[in-house]
Amino acid sequence: MRDPYDILGVSKQADEADIKKAFRKLAKQYHPDRNADDPKAKDRFAEANAAYEVLGDATKRAQFDRGEIDATGKPRFQGFGGGGGGGAGGGFEGFPFGFGGARGAREAGGGAEDIFSHLFGDAMRGGGRGRATKGDDLQAELAVTIEDMVSDTKTRVTLPGGREVEVTLPPGVADGQTIRLRGLGRPGSGGAEAGDVLLTIRIEADSRFTIEGSNLRTRVPLDLDDAVLGGKLRVPTATGAIDMNVPAMTSSGRTFRLRGKGLPAKGGPGDLLVTVEIRLPDEADEHLLEFAQARRAARV
Repeated sequence: MRDPYDILGVSKQADEADIKKAFRKLAKQYHPDRNADDPKAKDRFAEANAAYEVLGDATKRAQFDRGEIDATGKPRFQGFGGGGGGGAGGGFEGFPFGFGGARGAREAGGGAEDIFSHLFGDAMRGGGRGRATKGDDLQAELAVTIEDMVSDTKTRVTLPGGREVEVTLPPGVADGQTIRLRGLGRPGSGGAEAGDVLLTIRIEADSRFTIEGSNLRTRVPLDLDDAVLGGKLRVPTATGAIDMNVPAMTSSGRTFRLRGKGLPAKGGPGDLLVTVEIRLPDEADEHLLEFAQARRAARV
């Protein structure tokens, strides 16, 4: 253990008031209840307490200054009969928050316990248990595809801190919507429940579809001969391509509704709206030109 004077940041000429003031400052700064996300604070807090166990007691301080006990309060040589005793050398037992040494302070007439009680009030009383406090909520985002939204499988998400969990997307979830994952936030204190994770959903853009509520909209090219004669048209859906029947004499811009091929929703899945766009051949053949000329002549 380091020199207790160095730990508290005081000189060897510091009086009792200066030592107490220095310890109170460190205790408030590194108290574990105020540093739940800093694992090093626990060690700094325990170190400051151990240092005050020595320097806050006039007898132990004099023994340390004479070299009779070490920084932990233990005798430097066997058989020493000074007042170092068992208080500071007994580890962390009895400390109100489980970190060390307040029993020795009580035996010395107050010391650290009095200061802690002044600093933290009721948290130091009643067996040393602080008030139960629910853990903090955490924020996270999840990017999903349209395929993810219609799939029955769970989506894996990495939470703050690196933990991975699987999430079932609720029906009807929308871009920017936040869903609550209960109990996956920061742990609570004093036996209280953990906080939640507030997960914001981001739906990735898909060049094939436009989202309209629970419906999906897509545009599909239709060959001229299929538009005139009718036929089957290959159409993309969120679960894979399917064939759709196109009736004869279908005009460009006509929209067909495929029931239940949209996104999941609380009242049932939405629909897929398919708009066809007639696609002309790159080069017109003789028959197509004759047909077009005949149609033009008929309008004159």
